[in-house]
Parts: sequence; C-alpha cells; structure tokens
Amino acid sequence: MSSLLLARHGETDWNRDHRVQGHTDVALNAAGRAQADALADSLDGTRIDAVYSSDLSRAVETADAVARRHELDVVVDTDLREKNFGSWEGLTDVEIADRFPESVRGRWGDGESTEDVAARVLPAIERIRARHPGESVLVVSHGGPIRIILDQNGVEHRRIGNCELFRLD
Repeated sequence: MSSLLLARHGETDWNRDHRVQGHTDVALNAAGRAQADALADSLDGTRIDAVYSSDLSRAVETADAVARRHELDVVVDTDLREKNFGSWEGLTDVEIADRFPESVRGRWGDGESTEDVAARVLPAIERIRARHPGESVLVVSHGGPIRIILDQNGVEHRRIGNCELFRLD
C-alpha cells in the first residue's frame, strides 16, 4: 500500500457531552455530518482506492461521505471498532471520576484493555494493507484504535479530534 489514510469519525452528541461511547452505536449529530462533508472536501482530488470503516454508524456515515465522492463502497470491518468500555459506556468523564476514582489507564471499566483492542485492530490494518498493495486506502475508525495504529507506526499525536486525518506512507 502506498498510503494509509486514517480518520476519526465525526462528532456525536455523546462526544459533545464528554460521554464514553465505546461500542454503543451513537449516530453523528449535525456538526458531525458537517465535519464528514468537510473531510470529504479535503480529500477531493486525493487518490483513494478503497474505504474501510468500523461497523458503528458514526464511522460508517463519516466514511460514506468520502466514499460517495470517490464512487466507492465502504467496506465494514468490526475489528476497527472502538474499545468496549463495558459498564462505563454512557457515562460522562465526571461521572466516571466520581464513581471509579481508582480507575487505571489502559483498562477503563470492565470492557476491553488497550492490549485487547490492539490485538484486533493491528491485524485488521495488516489485512487491509495486504489487500491493497500500492494503493491508497482510507480507514475511518475511532480515537482508541487510531492511537494504537499511530503508536505502532511511531507517529506522535495528541488528542485526536473528530474527523482528524492522518497519513501513513
């Protein structure tokens, strides 16, 4: 693959409210749809040979905004999902801090650990790369999986914004 483009999904009401989403399927809000359209605008004229997405609707809708412009279908891959945060999903950051003051980085709640997420996300990226040698592929996912992919590739990053785009050549 010549280029891997990674994008986080657009904004949801839960993002705006600082509520943990994880595997909970929360749709884009109006701002998120506008962000997805802006992402598509920014990629006009960019060669994209395939578009992959997490199966969660916020990622699929974001990916579809780009795919339509390039006359491509979105390939859905459940391994690109966000971390499962278990019983923490739906809670705000403040509620988590109040209810779970002993929380430890790397394993939030009773869901997946960062290592669990890496064990499904990194092989998914390798499968995508193997299917598209010499091609440019957009992958739309979530903050957690994107951080793992960037870390694996030695790319420094900070907080990953909605519809933020990273290019790995």
